[in-house]
Amino acid sequence: MITRTTVRPAALIAAAVAAVLALSGCGGSSSASSSPAENPYGLIEPGSIRVASLGDSKPYTFTDAQGKFTGFDVELFTDVASRAGVDDVVFTGQDFSGLLAAVANGQFDAGVAAIGITDKRKETVDFSDGYLAGYLTVITTKSSGISNADGLSGKRLGVVQGTLQEAYAVKNFTSASLVRFPDNNTAVSAVNSGSVDAHFLDYEAAKSYQEQFGLVSAADIPSFDAPAGFAVAKGKTALKEALNKGLAEAMEDGTWKKLYEKWFPGSPMPEQYLPKAEQTATPAPTASK
Repeated sequence: MITRTTVRPAALIAAAVAAVLALSGCGGSSSASSSPAENPYGLIEPGSIRVASLGDSKPYTFTDAQGKFTGFDVELFTDVASRAGVDDVVFTGQDFSGLLAAVANGQFDAGVAAIGITDKRKETVDFSDGYLAGYLTVITTKSSGISNADGLSGKRLGVVQGTLQEAYAVKNFTSASLVRFPDNNTAVSAVNSGSVDAHFLDYEAAKSYQEQFGLVSAADIPSFDAPAGFAVAKGKTALKEALNKGLAEAMEDGTWKKLYEKWFPGSPMPEQYLPKAEQTATPAPTASK
């Protein structure tokens, strides 16, 4: 995996191409421009995939002590990209609320952050096939008095703006007062300080915060209708197809299973993503945003 910060020389390249055309007196196509053969996936920079992600969504996508992106989604996407012939993958942190728009308007080639596939989001971007499905969790302090979803009535509930948890809470927790945050870290800090009573997030991330801060789960809510997928801009058909092919290969040869066991030890495994020979039971949960 390569995670780096780059300065894109698009303006310099464009100026050079324009100069060549002017000197040659040719107003048509130039061999200096990127051809479909050189850039079959229509990437911003041929040979490099620029990815919008999250730096605080452990164990999916997060930055380690050295500031490098890691996590289940990061390792899986890097493997899938390599299968598509691209080994240079550059992850950049974004607020989740603006991540899909940044992919849609061409700032990034893909969005990777356990992003749940919904009809509403498909109006903005396209998605790869799904690779995770999951549970949603309400976490709170031991002294909050909240022991189930009904206990949220009249309480201040944190949600990360733009996530499935926000959409679910708007629809189902109508008696709670929703407080929107840009990321989980800020929301959990608010729980610890008492400025909100609870926070609603995905199951796996909730486990990490419970261990770190001594918080407890008040409710684990199944949500299998929006599996996570990789987001790509509309019209990037070749890229989407390459990602789907790589995902299928990673699932069938056991790579997906190995990464899942690494990042979600002890968690129930969704069998629909295992090699076909191992699919023997009803799928079980992990989480998506």
